Amino acid sequence: MSGHSKWAGIKHKKAIVDAKRGKIFSKLSKEISVAAKMGGGNPDMNPRLRLAVEKAKGVNMPSDNIKRAIMKGTGELPGTNYEETVYEGYGPGGVAIMIEVLTDNKNRTVGEIRHIMARHNGNMGEAGCVAWMFHKKGYILVDKKAVGEDELMSLALDAGAEDFKSDPGEENYEIITAPEEFNRVKEFLEQKNIPLTLAEITMIPQSYVKLEARDAEKMLKLMEALEDHDDVQNVYANFDIPDDIMAKSG
Repeated sequence: MSGHSKWAGIKHKKAIVDAKRGKIFSKLSKEISVAAKMGGGNPDMNPRLRLAVEKAKGVNMPSDNIKRAIMKGTGELPGTNYEETVYEGYGPGGVAIMIEVLTDNKNRTVGEIRHIMARHNGNMGEAGCVAWMFHKKGYILVDKKAVGEDELMSLALDAGAEDFKSDPGEENYEIITAPEEFNRVKEFLEQKNIPLTLAEITMIPQSYVKLEARDAEKMLKLMEALEDHDDVQNVYANFDIPDDIMAKSG
């Protein structure tokens, strides 16, 4: 899990930095609007919306922006009609990649994603070519300095978590849940005043591809280019990259 943990931590830090420039707000607005459109505008009754709003608050997105995004989703304000789609492909070294997109123009977006992949030694694949390598899971990171391992493991498993990991050399404990148990575990830990470094629904690979040197650097550049695209909401990949190379990306 080390590859997933490190990249998740780096992405979280980048989101906070990007928020200072307002860069991430448009992506969060899209997700909030789509979540509200699909499941209604009340976060208490709509888990996907609740998670999107919490993410937005986590990067200090103004509450007016959040409210407007919800109203666009429910139709109270005029908004853009976004389609959800997933693209799949391969990166340097044969790394499997899944790209979640919200777009108002699929033809434009797929052309741009294909161009990014080709430019960074990757290629698009057919639908389903790598999806089988990933499992949808709830994923929570907790700083090791915040709580003892035995205490957190006991709390997490009691709350319904599937797995708990404490890899040597990692800054965070990892807690894995079934998607439907994610909110329950998250809220239980919050009630116990456990500070969460990260809490999200994600796609976790079944296995990892170890990358070294040049392929590792190419892969990180590809990830950054994909995540920088306005229509890309999430990118998942099964790479495992040495700490020193990963640290440069952070």
